[in-house]
Amino acid sequence: MSAVWSLILSTDDGRFVRMRFIDKECDPRVLSPLTLAFVGDAVFELMVRESVVCTANQPAGKLHSLSVKMVKASAQASAAKRILPLLTESELSVYKRGRNAHPSHTPKNADVADYRAATGLEALFGFLYLKGEKQRLSELFEASGE
Repeated sequence: MSAVWSLILSTDDGRFVRMRFIDKECDPRVLSPLTLAFVGDAVFELMVRESVVCTANQPAGKLHSLSVKMVKASAQASAAKRILPLLTESELSVYKRGRNAHPSHTPKNADVADYRAATGLEALFGFLYLKGEKQRLSELFEASGE
């Protein structure tokens, strides 16, 4: 089993940030878009949850309701549209690979186009997380909000 570790970096404002949780080599460039989306789903949800929690101390049920509104496929598709103009060529390529991937199931409660755009967004967030690009993740997450 690999050791849990954290690469800690100091930011300009004196805070410290953790880049990855597991000490294991992982090249996101060779991973399938659905594998990247698998990781990115968790990354995006954690960022949403942190954002919601830092807004106000509320009962867990209310926090859950707020976060679900932000992580559903239609909300992620809207977020993807907002950040598309900001993406680099390589980021856009990762997004498109995720969007064009063919998952083994069809969404029950989502439009297929929204579901595909959400998968693209998740693939991008997974890619950036595995590359350790926390600052870029933060920039895109901030820009993805309404």
